[in-house]
Amino acid sequence: MKWGLLGGTFDPIHLGHLRCAEEIREIFDLNRIIFIPASRPPHKLDAQITSFHHREQMVRLAIEGNPSFSFSDIENQRAGKSYSIETVEYFLNEYLKTIEIYFILGQDAFHAIQTWKDWQKLLLLCNFAVLTRPGYENMGLSGILPEDFVSQFKYDENDDGYRGPSGHMIYFRQVTFLDISSSDIRSRVRREKTITYLTPEPVRHYIKKNNLYQSL
Repeated sequence: MKWGLLGGTFDPIHLGHLRCAEEIREIFDLNRIIFIPASRPPHKLDAQITSFHHREQMVRLAIEGNPSFSFSDIENQRAGKSYSIETVEYFLNEYLKTIEIYFILGQDAFHAIQTWKDWQKLLLLCNFAVLTRPGYENMGLSGILPEDFVSQFKYDENDDGYRGPSGHMIYFRQVTFLDISSSDIRSRVRREKTITYLTPEPVRHYIKKNNLYQSL
């Protein structure tokens, strides 16, 4: 079984998230994509974030009807900050390593990976699928990660990725870039502008029904 883990604040989830998830599922022939909202994202501790309950409901509405998409509240079950390494370790331990994990993240997030908790260990625990935008020139891992760490990886021409000492891969894959952001959606709602076609209709109705994003 090959599972993709897609974390994020999802405040709110939008069509860009869903399209990227679907393309990565197809590229790597994944059995499942699990959407994992962060409960207390360490990089956004000072930001005002919508309650986990509302973000959970919006994700569930957005993925409803896609049998390959599922939801996990694991990061809300844990106390303290939401660290990705703890989430990956949870899935590996819970399923006794019978699953192959692809950790999905954007190019910008990958470039900041050294600010993540235990990032070196994390990069050796599972496969990484880095989403790139059109026009991105893949220069490899050099310049992103320290050279002494990069030296452990070898480019695999057959798989078009970088294989680490644990056997896991780091892939760079271009996906359709939809220039949609959660912050822009929140701003539009505050300014009473339409968000139709930016997020799934059930999510749009949920936002309106619950008066989300009406104020800063």
